[in-house]
Amino acid sequence: MDHVSHLTRRRVLAGAALAAAAPLAQAQVDGRSQPVLLRRPFKPSDGTDERNYFLYVPTGFYTETGREWPVMLFLHGNGQRGNAQDELDYTLMHGPVREAWIQGRDLPFLIIQPQLPWYTRRQPSTRPPAPQRATDGPPPERSRYERSTDQMVRKETGEAPRWVERGTLDEGWDLIEKDLLTMIFDTLADFRGDADRVYCTGLSYGGFGTWHMAQNYPDRFAAVGPVCGAGDPRKMQPIVEAKLPVWIHQGGRDPVVPVEHVLASARALEAAGHPEVRMTVHEDLNHDVWTRVYEGDDLYNWFLRQRRSA
Repeated sequence: MDHVSHLTRRRVLAGAALAAAAPLAQAQVDGRSQPVLLRRPFKPSDGTDERNYFLYVPTGFYTETGREWPVMLFLHGNGQRGNAQDELDYTLMHGPVREAWIQGRDLPFLIIQPQLPWYTRRQPSTRPPAPQRATDGPPPERSRYERSTDQMVRKETGEAPRWVERGTLDEGWDLIEKDLLTMIFDTLADFRGDADRVYCTGLSYGGFGTWHMAQNYPDRFAAVGPVCGAGDPRKMQPIVEAKLPVWIHQGGRDPVVPVEHVLASARALEAAGHPEVRMTVHEDLNHDVWTRVYEGDDLYNWFLRQRRSA
C-alpha cells in the first residue's frame, strides 16, 4: 500500500475515532469548539520507555469537521528537557503552545510539541513551577524579554564553532528525528492535518533542530523558522532543491549563539542558490529573541502563506 493510500485509510479510521472520542460536552463559543491540549503517548524508536508529547488542537477543530488544518512542529530549547511524563509541562515555558494554551491566543494550527530527553546532561535539582493555564480570569502576565547592555557590533567569525564538525549540537533533536517524523505522520492521519502545510520552528537547541530537520527532510515541510539557532553550512543544497522557504530570527546581542554563526548559515544558504534568504536580526535583543518572535504575529502569518512546493 502506497503512502497516500495508507494515509487515506488512516484518516477514515481516525475520523470515526475522533467522532467517538470528541467530548459530548466539548465547550463551544459562538458555535466553535474550544482548544484542547492532548498528551499523546508514543514508543521511542530507540526502544526506551514510553514517552508523551503535546498536541495542541485549535479552536474550531471539533466543529469544523470538513476542514484540513496546518501542522506545526515546535522544538524547545536546552532548558526544557525532561522525561516526557511528569516533566512534559516544562515545554510550555516558551513557544507557540504557550501562546495558544497559556495565553489564550487563537493560533489555527495543530501544534506538535515533544520533549527532548536529558541523555547524559545533568538534571537540575530544582526547577521553577511549570506554566499553567488559568481556569478562570485573564491569562498570566507574560515575562518580558531581557534587553542586553552590550553594544550593537559585529565580530570576526574566527574559527568554526565546535558543533560544525558533526553538523549539529551534541545530544540534540537529531537523535529523535525518526520519532518526530512519526509524530507528524500520525497527526496528519489522525487529526485531518494538511500534508502541504507542515511547518517547523524551534528556539536555541530547537533552532539547531529546525535546521537539521530542514536539511535532512526538506520535502516534508512547507516552511521552517529557526530562532537563535544555526545550520550546517555544508548541507544547504537540499533546502535549495526543495525550494523550502526559510525565515531565520536571531538576537543581535546573543552571547550564547553569536549572530555571526547564524549569518554564516544564511550566507551559505544564499551561496547554495536559495533565491530568497529571509533573516531578521533583532539588534536590541539577547538570546531570548524567541519571546518577541512567538508573542508576535509575523511568523505565524508567514507560515500560513506557505504551501509545500509541488
